[in-house]
Amino acid sequence: MSEQAPRRDIPLGPPVTVYEFVGGQAFFDVLAARFYEGVAIDPVLRPLYPDDLTDSIGWLAGFLAQYWGGPGTYSEQRGHPRLRMRHAGFAITSAERDAWLAHMNAAVRSAVLPAEVEAQMLEYFERAADHLRNAPERDA
Repeated sequence: MSEQAPRRDIPLGPPVTVYEFVGGQAFFDVLAARFYEGVAIDPVLRPLYPDDLTDSIGWLAGFLAQYWGGPGTYSEQRGHPRLRMRHAGFAITSAERDAWLAHMNAAVRSAVLPAEVEAQMLEYFERAADHLRNAPERDA
């Protein structure tokens, strides 16, 4: 009979949110800033944003922090996210969706996250980008 390795109990604690795992608000501040670096020079997206991107960066960082398990500061300051409603005034076709997603994916990948966390974030952003399409495709 072979001896079994001694059993080691794995301490279980409360689940860790993505917000906690990535270190809190600072991660989302950097993520939003990286995303908007791409938006600032994108010919498809740049016309959709105000000249000064400071508020946009802050709102995105706050929303993402809240979505991924952080404090509800975004909703306290701006109300329910209502993403489709907030974006309804902008024609979002596949071109805008693809450009937005490319910049967001690049920002997420630049963070060098564990594969599981990166995949979770990329999947969410793809669903969100699809959800926000609200205009018929333009003729080429």
